[in-house]
Amino acid sequence: MDYKEQIDNERLPRHVAIIMDGNGRWAKKQGLARMFGHKQGVETVHNITVAATKLGIEYLTLYTFSTENWNRPKEEVDALMTLLVDTIVKETPTLMNNNVRLQTIGDIDRLPDGTKQKFLGCIEQTSKNTGLTMVIALSYSARWEITEAVRKAVRQAQSGSLRAEDVNEQFVSSLMTTREMPDPDLLIRTSGEYRISNFLLWQLAYSELYFTDCLWPEFTEEEFYKAIVDYQKRERRFGKTSEQVENVNG
Repeated sequence: MDYKEQIDNERLPRHVAIIMDGNGRWAKKQGLARMFGHKQGVETVHNITVAATKLGIEYLTLYTFSTENWNRPKEEVDALMTLLVDTIVKETPTLMNNNVRLQTIGDIDRLPDGTKQKFLGCIEQTSKNTGLTMVIALSYSARWEITEAVRKAVRQAQSGSLRAEDVNEQFVSSLMTTREMPDPDLLIRTSGEYRISNFLLWQLAYSELYFTDCLWPEFTEEEFYKAIVDYQKRERRFGKTSEQVENVNG
């Protein structure tokens, strides 16, 4: 089945977020070390970025490395950081050629200095691009983000620049790392797990969730298109009735 042909280009999600899960399990299935799974996962990132660009998706956020991942064995973390740097250097020309802008959310001050500087250099190099914005969630967790937001609010209150009546949803959103982008319309998680795993907890309040048994290295462009088709079959009510939605859309 050709899922791309079924996609309504007038009803695309503006922002797709993906929890890329299953690299290690894919490698284990092949009888390989976990790092081979991560390397294959990088190829999938390239392919899905191309697919999102073809469709005209505005934002693609990829959960790359969580704050909890720092607890993994040091050898794996070091290898992942090396892979990240190598990928950034290799993919920057491709990002430029495809008009892709790179951004990041997360506590990147925890990254090794060399990794951090090369990553920031790529962000700067692609900053003028006007196509797809690819957001790398790196050293990120939603609880970390919310904790940092509360700290900012407390500091503002202590300085006298914030009153209780100033606090509303828009204010809280302005404290998030994603404040300059729309909330995700669609969250995709691979590998058959059915949980959010501390990812964009504030921003996913009204997102459509799509789970697939595909391990991330097996997630193809066609699987991505399939997720978009599934998203377009859903009615997004945001707390309203179906009749209200129909009246607005009609």
